[in-house]
Amino acid sequence: MSDKPRTPIGKIVAASLIGTTIEWYDFFLYGSAAALVFPALFFPESDPLTGTLLAFLTYAVGFVARPLGALVFGHYGDRLGRKKLLVISLLMMGGATFLIGCLPTHAAVGMAAPLLLTALRLVQGFALGGEWGGAVLIVSEHGDTERRGFWASWPQAGAPGGNLLATAVLAVLTAVQPAEAFQTWGWRVPFLLSGVLVLLGLWIRLSISESPIFQQAVANAKPSQSMPIVEVFRYHWRDVITAIGARFAENVSYYVLTAFVLVYATTEAGLSKPVVLNAVLIGSAVHFFSIPLWGALSDKLGRRPVYLLGAAGVGLWSFAFFPLIDTRNFAAVTLAVTVGLILHGAMYGPQAAFFSELFATRMRYSGVSIGAQLASIVAGGLAPLIAVALLGAYGSSFPVMLYVAGAAALTMITVFVSRETRGRDLATLGAAEHSTTR
Repeated sequence: MSDKPRTPIGKIVAASLIGTTIEWYDFFLYGSAAALVFPALFFPESDPLTGTLLAFLTYAVGFVARPLGALVFGHYGDRLGRKKLLVISLLMMGGATFLIGCLPTHAAVGMAAPLLLTALRLVQGFALGGEWGGAVLIVSEHGDTERRGFWASWPQAGAPGGNLLATAVLAVLTAVQPAEAFQTWGWRVPFLLSGVLVLLGLWIRLSISESPIFQQAVANAKPSQSMPIVEVFRYHWRDVITAIGARFAENVSYYVLTAFVLVYATTEAGLSKPVVLNAVLIGSAVHFFSIPLWGALSDKLGRRPVYLLGAAGVGLWSFAFFPLIDTRNFAAVTLAVTVGLILHGAMYGPQAAFFSELFATRMRYSGVSIGAQLASIVAGGLAPLIAVALLGAYGSSFPVMLYVAGAAALTMITVFVSRETRGRDLATLGAAEHSTTR
């Protein structure tokens, strides 16, 4: 065990929240830019819808890299500790985002521009694939059993926090700049700002202590232990499937609510970019505060009931979401996004504690990362792409509604057949012991 004093849980939560907010800011900024400016800047020879589809294809590439990041960061996070890998992931994400802001466009270098954009998106995805697991685990493993759902939900709030920050910066720039100036150089400002934010994140992450549960597990580990990923699929393969299924509706609904809505509202409903960005801004602010409330509720009722409520909610709300957007009324559009994100929070809030409670300590980073990020390829990464393709093929939002509802049904089935995890002791949860509880 380390002699370094244990960091108070409040500081651990702050370090994870600030770091995840910065990383999600970087990741979501790309999604917003893919909807608003990348089609014209990097794919100018395509018609508008095809250009958007190509931009979202580069967006999806980031999700493809996330499982690879989960494998690498999970392995070393289970070997070396949570803290070191969190610092590395932040540096990688921030560096890639800053460089996107420096990229030449198609007009300057031709096809090299989208290729460079795709390469940097791969780095973003790789970094985020390792970030999420470490951020939620370092909080889960510092916190107490009774309030784990609440404490571990705060890093989750970094997702809407990052989206809030990215959307706010874009909303301000689009409001104060002429469209031509934003298209020419204004879009670069939010990406370059990432460099400053990363310095803030590094400062606070370097000041916290390593997870005490991880340190204890290292001290008690057998020298001949197998690779963590091998142990995950030996003892926890059912739990990996549970994480994938539980993540499905959460991922699909979120990217439809926050990324695809920018395309649909501006191209199909005819709304201006500032109006849609402001609606997402308000919805993300409410989402940020709702996530810890749902996490706290899961400490009282259990992870499964709250998660099931969220999955059922987003599935049903999808049938109201698009009609509200079609009204072209700002209040109705804001209501559509906000209610959808509140219901999404019922899944996202308990998720960190739920997934942490599935895996043994010496393979927990690998387990939660792989389970979550495998789902991100087919769920989050493809959600805007599939939604745009369905809209283009059928000229209607109804197939997109069915798509979200289908994802919700899959998640409901997965969570319903899983076991409740609330109250499990992470320090004593071992692979052999856990495998007998299934």
